[in-house]
Amino acid sequence: MNGLPWVFLTLLLITPNLHSREYPPIPASITTPDNVESRIGVLTFDDGRPDAKTVETLYDHLDFLRGVEVFLNFIPAASLEALRHGMAELGATGVNDVVVFEQLMDARPLFLTGNTDTVYASVFLDLKRDGATVVEVPPGAGPGTVNDAFFRFVVDMGAPGPDRGKGGHYLILPPDYQGPIDPGQSPQKVNGRDYFVAQSSSYVNWVILRGLLVEGRAEPAATMWREGLRVYPLSQRDTPPPMRFINASEVSVNTIHANDFGFFEELDQVIQREPVAMLSAELRGLAAAIGLKKGTPFAPDKRMTGLLQEAVAVGNATARAIWLKPRDSDAYLYPNSGWYSGFIGDDYRWLIDDGVGGRNLDARTLFFYAATVNTPAMALKIPGVGSQYAFNATGADGQYLDGGKTYKLTLPAGVPAKNFWSVVVYDPQTRSELQTDQRYPSKNNVRDPLRYNDDGSVDLYFGPVPPDGWESNWTQTLPGKGWFVLLRLYGPLEPWFEKQWRPGEFELYRE
Repeated sequence: MNGLPWVFLTLLLITPNLHSREYPPIPASITTPDNVESRIGVLTFDDGRPDAKTVETLYDHLDFLRGVEVFLNFIPAASLEALRHGMAELGATGVNDVVVFEQLMDARPLFLTGNTDTVYASVFLDLKRDGATVVEVPPGAGPGTVNDAFFRFVVDMGAPGPDRGKGGHYLILPPDYQGPIDPGQSPQKVNGRDYFVAQSSSYVNWVILRGLLVEGRAEPAATMWREGLRVYPLSQRDTPPPMRFINASEVSVNTIHANDFGFFEELDQVIQREPVAMLSAELRGLAAAIGLKKGTPFAPDKRMTGLLQEAVAVGNATARAIWLKPRDSDAYLYPNSGWYSGFIGDDYRWLIDDGVGGRNLDARTLFFYAATVNTPAMALKIPGVGSQYAFNATGADGQYLDGGKTYKLTLPAGVPAKNFWSVVVYDPQTRSELQTDQRYPSKNNVRDPLRYNDDGSVDLYFGPVPPDGWESNWTQTLPGKGWFVLLRLYGPLEPWFEKQWRPGEFELYRE
């Protein structure tokens, strides 16, 4: 017998029957049904393979999601860039140009929750153009801060800074600095002079200084800036350029980032200008996913432009929900209260448990959508130093504050502020001071002649017209317009941190 058939028979006997082998059942949890109901419609699959229409739908949705996330995560960068543009519009483009609100900030400029209580001095540094830059801060300066192009803390100046209000020379190094100065040593002697040294992660930096009122007057602080503030490149220390001070009081200017497609264009300017290392790889990847990449023109096609226009609208709406209706219970300062913190977690980096729990992204969005300036002095509990803030956008009934109604806010006696306190009214659309017939939409205990109650408490009124006899304590609001407030304590004291003192709620007032 020919041996070939025996070979086949042998192979048949030793080869397993694949179709008869038993396998364990495949878990349903790892498979994809042929039809999946979702918030973006029915997604269709053939044995786990998405069909052409589903692929298109999913990629559109992914690009949309990333557009929303870019908006929420990059608000700090776009906000500081918009501030830079606003200051440049006022003429402040050089290292020696200082914008000063000599008669305080009124309601004309669009400026995120700016105060009516301190004399701002604003300077933008360009460390790529000028290199290491010196900021001479005069004695008596109030809280001051340097922030990088992502609104991250670089160094404090003035009262909460290392000069402790006595004045001093600060040296800000660029991110790519290479030279004999040690970026990690501060203070240190450079060319025979002592400097407080700090290195930034970006080229553009914002120096924002605040001068405190003296007996309710702004003039002493404005004079202090003009006579004592100096900014110049370290390379020009022997012949610094003359300072130029630009008074921005009663001047209209916009310093707020766009809430439409222009947001991405503002952000692109930052990404193209700053060093790659300024942003983490994850943030760079998120931006690159929608076409924002250093060295590459931002030129989305028609499809992508449409998705990003929708994404920024949803991102803006989401930021407003996070800011005005925080769902984090840790945001609220007291039980059953409308008062909440802008620094949830009391960390200027918005880290949870010093980073063990990651970064509280919603807390960061809440702050930067409504405010500017990032410093530990605004978050840490340092009695008598720095400042503390509390937002409120609702009445005691939990409803948004209505500009057509009149409310009463009682501040009990002994407001725990060493320097002063204030309550400023803002427009929820612009997050800037509410524009009314009053120059300053606020009340300040050292500037305004307030009427106090016999027990030392003070009643503040907010509405279209003042209640009879309470004109000095009244701040105007507008029918058909919403509003919210910030309570500020400069030099906050222990009763604030221990919550032994608590502001009242906004109660509807009926004469």
